[in-house]
Amino acid sequence: MNLYQLGQLKNNLPKMKPGDTIRVSETVLGEKKKKSQVFEGVLICKKHGKGINATFTVRAILDGVGVEKIYPLHSPLIEKIEIVKKGKARRAKLYYLREKTQKKIRKKLKAEVVEK
Repeated sequence: MNLYQLGQLKNNLPKMKPGDTIRVSETVLGEKKKKSQVFEGVLICKKHGKGINATFTVRAILDGVGVEKIYPLHSPLIEKIEIVKKGKARRAKLYYLREKTQKKIRKKLKAEVVEK
């Protein structure tokens, strides 16, 4: 039996690459209730392949401050991942975006809007 059959790995993940702008809907657990929260930003990197240890990092600028979140790819707390824009990046790890402003990031990645 593999991990897909056990329900630990997700089958319905989109084909996302570094440079894409993605929207991650996650469940945030409070003391008494659950709520859904959306985080939208540029995919900086994907690490550790496609297995159970796989992670991806999303970077967004909120109120003028750069925020990065690292998500486990197969976490049960992630409800869905949507691709908002496809970016054209020439590298696998986009750590250099940490020093750039939002305007320079858009210019650098030459994003295309994804039709739904």
